[in-house]
Order: sequence, then C-alpha cells, then structure tokens
Amino acid sequence: MAATIHPPGTAPSIRSALTKAPTGIRGFDELTGGGLPRGRATLVTGGPGAGKTLFGLEFLVRGALEFDEPGVLLAFEESTADLTENVASLGFDLAGLEADGRLVIDAVRIDASEIVATGDFDLDGLFIRLASAVQSVDAHRVVLDTIEVLFGALGDEAIVRNEFSRLLRWLKDHGLTTVITGERGREGQLTRYGIEEYASDCVIVLDHRMHDEIATRRLRVVKYRGSVHGTNEYPFLITDRGLRIWPITSTALTYAVSTERVSSGVPQLDQMLGGGVYRGSTVLVTGTAGTGKTTLAASAVDAACTRGESALFVSFEESPDQIIRNLRSVGIDLGRWVDAGLLRLWGERATAFGLEAHLSRIERLLEETEPTVAVLDAVGSLSNVGAEAEVTSAVVREVDMMKSRGITGILTSLSHDAQRESSTVAVSSVVDTWLLLRNVESDGERNRLLFVMKSRGTAHSNQVREFLLTHHGAELLDVTVGARGVLTGSARLAQAAEERAAAADRSAELERRRMALARRTAEVEAEVAALRAQLATESAELDRLVAEESRGTAARTADRERLARRRESGSANGSPGSRDG
Repeated sequence: MAATIHPPGTAPSIRSALTKAPTGIRGFDELTGGGLPRGRATLVTGGPGAGKTLFGLEFLVRGALEFDEPGVLLAFEESTADLTENVASLGFDLAGLEADGRLVIDAVRIDASEIVATGDFDLDGLFIRLASAVQSVDAHRVVLDTIEVLFGALGDEAIVRNEFSRLLRWLKDHGLTTVITGERGREGQLTRYGIEEYASDCVIVLDHRMHDEIATRRLRVVKYRGSVHGTNEYPFLITDRGLRIWPITSTALTYAVSTERVSSGVPQLDQMLGGGVYRGSTVLVTGTAGTGKTTLAASAVDAACTRGESALFVSFEESPDQIIRNLRSVGIDLGRWVDAGLLRLWGERATAFGLEAHLSRIERLLEETEPTVAVLDAVGSLSNVGAEAEVTSAVVREVDMMKSRGITGILTSLSHDAQRESSTVAVSSVVDTWLLLRNVESDGERNRLLFVMKSRGTAHSNQVREFLLTHHGAELLDVTVGARGVLTGSARLAQAAEERAAAADRSAELERRRMALARRTAEVEAEVAALRAQLATESAELDRLVAEESRGTAARTADRERLARRRESGSANGSPGSRDG
C-alpha cells in the first residue's frame, strides 16, 4: 500500500504493535528479529569507511528487488553518478532501478558558504522535495545520507535539534521506513551533534578497526525501541554481494540429522566407528605436526568422490597443487577428482584476511560447490587472526554452516602438546566425532597411534590403533600387545616375528606329537590284532574241546545204553537154568 503524503505537522497514526521491515541484508534480520522498525527512523552511524552508505543503499535495493517496496535516496554528500558507479561492483544496478520506477536518487548539493541565514530557518523545502520523490514511485523506504552535511549548513544547534525532531516526525507521519546515516562524534559521542541517537527509534553503530595489522568490521545495535535484539558486537563484511553480518550468538540449533553412514575412506576406522560417521556430522582430527591429519581428511574426500559425490577441500597451510602432489605419495590422487569436477580445492593463508572475511569465503565456497563432504584443513591457523574466543566462535559458525546444509564436515587442528587431549581451537565439545592422532617414540623410532576420543550416537571402539601411511593410503593395524603394553613399529614387527616363531615351534611340537600318536596307534592296533588272533585261537580251541566233550559224552551215553541192554538180555537167558539145578 502506497504511503499517503500529508502536510507537515500531521499527527502520527497509532500503531497497535511494532512491525518490522526486512532489510534483506544477510544476517542482520536474524539478529534484529525481522529487520528495521517499519514506519520509523533508524540511525546508522560510524566513522569514515565503516559502510554506512552501503548499508542504506542495500536497504533500498533489497527492498525494491525482494520486497516490492520502492525507495528514495536523498544524498547530501555524493552525486548520483558517483553512487551508481561505487555500488556497481556489488551487483547493484541503481540506474536500472531508477528506470524501472522503483528507486529515486536525489543528490542534494549543500554548500554552507552559499547559505545566508536570515530570520527563521526550517526544512520545509526539503520536506516538499522529499514528498515529491516519494510520491513519484510510491516509496515505502527512505535513506538520508549523510545528515551532518545538512545540519552543518544550519549552524545553530538549537535549529538543528528542532528541525531534526520535526524531520523524524514528518517521516513517521507518512509511514516511511527511514535510514539516516551519520558520522561518529568526538569523545565517545555516537554522532557529531549528539542528538540524533536520542531521537531515533533504532541506532546501529558500524565500526572499522585494526587488530594485529588486520582490518575488521563490527556492527552493534545500540538501541531498538519496542523490540528485543542482539546486543553484542557482530562481525560483518562488505562483499561483492553486499553486507554480510555474522550473528554468531543467535545461531539456532534447528538443523536436520541423518542416520545414514558414510565411509571415512579407511575401512578399519569405519569398523571402529560402527560402520562410518553419520552423514551431516562433523569430525575433528587433532594431533601434533606430522601425525597424518591431512591424509586422514583427504581419505574421506577420496571416498566421497569415489561414490560420485561432490567435495570441498579448504587448506590454510598448503596450496592446491602442493596438496595434490603430497597426497599422491600415499596413493591418494585428488587431481583426478579436480579434473572430473567433483572436487574443489582452495588454499589461502589464514592471516591473509580477518575472521569475517574468512567466514564469508567459506560460505561462498559452500554455496558454489554444494559439497556432501567438506574439509577445513588446519583451522588452528585462525588463532593468528583473532582472539581465542573470536576464533572459536568463527569455527563454531563454520560447523553450523555445514550442519545446516547436511554437509559432512572434517576439521583438522594442530595440537602443540602430544600428551594433552586438546587442540589449538577449542571446539571439541561442538563436533560429533573426535579423532586424536599421536606420535609415540620407542626403540629409536616414531610411530603414529589413533584414538577415538568420542563419537556421538555411535558404539565406537575404545582401542588404540597404530596408524600407517602406506603407498596405497592410510591404514589402521590391529592392536599388538606385548609385555610393555601396546607395541608399534619395529617392536610390533619383532613381537610379530616372535609370535610367528612361537607358533612355528608349537606347530612342530604338535606335528611331533601327532606322529608319535600315529606310531603308538599303529603299535596298539598291532597289539590289538595279535590279541584278537590269540583270542580267536583260544576261542577255536575252546570250541574244539567243547565239541570233543560233547562227542565223548554222547559216546559214553551210548556205551551205558548198550551195557544196560546187555545186562537186561543176559538176565533173561539165565533164569531156567537156575530151576534145573
């Protein structure tokens, strides 16, 4: 709905609740809960080069392009041509928006030397000029840049105070969401005259500072009438896409999670982690120099590209060509994936830019590459850019960037003390999986060990594994335990040789016993055969005797029967003779 223009002095409309006008500036609407107060004035103040004009211009451009709210820019310091040319590098086509009827740029030239104050002085002429511009495009948004140039022409502070208050009332009466840019004052004042911040409903301070020879920018919402807002200082950056504010402390933990497992590129490590790491989780690999952190991270990238997925590898210590060359020595050829368009390699020193620029570059790379796996190698180098708390916040923001996009993130960080379970950047509590690599010295050599310090949601191994870099990639060896504990390197090989010799001795002893048993078995079987033969002979002899006994018994029985018959026969023949005698 278009703003209705009324004469100066009209009472403001009553609002039942504070509504907000989104700025479209990345990160700003998040920390203010929706943008600037709609229909009210916002003061944006800062020193030279802080980004005040750009803030106002982006507010207008985004409003016209993204929210269908035309705008008016009243510039008191720069010409229309200069403004158009200055923001063209950011992709803002002011001339095109003017031609489309969505923007009016009115460059007002004010020279205090040409102004002669006689009698009462007011801004009615400015109101008329501004009203005409607003009506010409049905404007909802207005930017006044820079207000001190106008007030400098007024001279009298009392006039400045009265006219500024009247200007704000006029803008509010007409429902115009306004951004007024102002210069920082002296001795801690937010503005030169010290009155603008009190009359404005919202005050934003932009700061451009140097820290250890690195330029950084900060934004702070000093006040916001009728609204809750972030009160901290937030880093911001001027990019080729406009302003980017990083409201780190207001990041919400609302990203989705996955139960899918993805390989780390090392099969033995996948076994230790219960089948790999969860897709979209974050892995921290820490260790002293030379423990193989980069190689382990590159193994995950190689595995992702082998699956046909896109990947991103960011290094703060090595150039892309150096990374490709070095990893080929361990059998990992990342160059083929770069040529295939599956891998983006990017390298630059952490000290080349500030933390906000670093965050912006990482975000840009994630947006352009859309990887499924992203490696941030040597994030500990960021400790040379800012304070510990700032670096930790920046890395946490990177973790959130990857998690919110479902990207499996792998961070490597240097540990200066091999015996301490810590890293240069204190983010071990934020990541999902923490792998610790450690060099151990024994028997005149150094060997690598890998520990799984934690892995959220995973039944992981608590064993220490020896970590090897071979010509065909990274490998983890099974635990070898001797009298002195876990053995690595030559001690492991010597222990293995001893175990092989002991196994050979046991095998020979078993073979000797097996042969002795075979001989004894043959002897026993021969003895058993002889006994069986003897038993058979004795059994046959017994059978013979039994048969003979049986025949003898039968013969005797027959003899007795014959004898009995004879006796019976003889008795019968002899009875008559006895009677004759």
